[in-house]
Amino acid sequence: MEADGFVRRRRMTAETTGNDPGVAGASAGAEVRWLGGRFWGVSETIVGSLSPRIGGETELQTVDFNRSAQDAQTEDSEPDYEGLPQGASTSTHMWAGAVAGIMEHCLMFPIDCVKTRMQSLQPAPAARYRNVMDALRRIIATEGLWRPMRGLNATAVGAGPAHALYFASYEKLKKTLSDAIHPGANSHLANGTAGCVATLLHDAIMNPAEVVKQRMQMYNSPYRGVMDCVRAVWYKEGPGAFYRSYTTQLTMNVPFQALHFMTYEYLQELLNPHRQYNPSSHMMSGALAGAIAAAATTPLDVCKTLLNTQESLTLHSLSPSQGPGQGQGQGAHRQISGLAHAFRTVYRLGGLPGFFKGVQARIIYQMPSTAISWSVYEFFKYGLTKHQNDKRRSQ
Repeated sequence: MEADGFVRRRRMTAETTGNDPGVAGASAGAEVRWLGGRFWGVSETIVGSLSPRIGGETELQTVDFNRSAQDAQTEDSEPDYEGLPQGASTSTHMWAGAVAGIMEHCLMFPIDCVKTRMQSLQPAPAARYRNVMDALRRIIATEGLWRPMRGLNATAVGAGPAHALYFASYEKLKKTLSDAIHPGANSHLANGTAGCVATLLHDAIMNPAEVVKQRMQMYNSPYRGVMDCVRAVWYKEGPGAFYRSYTTQLTMNVPFQALHFMTYEYLQELLNPHRQYNPSSHMMSGALAGAIAAAATTPLDVCKTLLNTQESLTLHSLSPSQGPGQGQGQGAHRQISGLAHAFRTVYRLGGLPGFFKGVQARIIYQMPSTAISWSVYEFFKYGLTKHQNDKRRSQ
């Protein structure tokens, strides 16, 4: 029977009398859906259901396609991603996460460049922008078409392994903690905790790439390329410079990811309660979760950017009498180190509004960024899991 793009086939197996007189047998139904080659060519989803029948009958119903009872039992026992997303393997989570991370950062990199510049506390006159589109237009017009993409290769190299560990550890911890806290159901506490732990691994890999990327994104960046930036930072400031903002990054990203994952999972419960592969729900949930988390953690992102870039104009504007270490001479402000120092510097130079510099660019960046990340991740997770299940069935 064919209707509305679905082809439905009903199969019935012969019933045999068992030891329980109340139930003589069971019937099974299966749906096969073709997606018209939109994603993986022909993508098939099988959802099996069992319905008990009142006992005593021994009739044999017509079988539309022949298959042994053993094959039917084997197929029904295979995990289907649409119904059981936790059935995916760790390698699937890692591959899907790596692709999602690289695509997310590459597609949104120009907006990320604008965000970095708009968070500058003491921007040069030529680098003062009214909004995101004004910044993009002026950067391209005055510095060249490819200027907003400087530092992309450093980000791509870091994003792959960072997001692979990020998603794999999140999925593993989420399932383990949910089973312990609320067996058989979703636990928001487990989601938030798993997101926090996953952030520790992600940022440990991503932080050096962030330092290089943001220094190359700044106006009048003196570095010719990624390796030139790495060498200059290493020799002038030492290897510790690559992790100077790590604690600030964690201070920002731990609450960010806790809000992000909890909001995403909550919205999935509302929009996609059966947890099937649904691109629109993944995209909408990711976008809203990213926007909420981004707005709440913007002050910490401003401090992180200051620690990463060590803006020269900001450092020169600080006199020995303006900060911690009074009486220690001008050298006390050659570097801004630590979250507390960054907070004091932002407050002195920008007041309370200074903590929300670039908030518009940050939200505009995070909404499509998290939407891309989740939709790509769920897409590859679905495809890889289905491929593995089909391969097991064929064997």
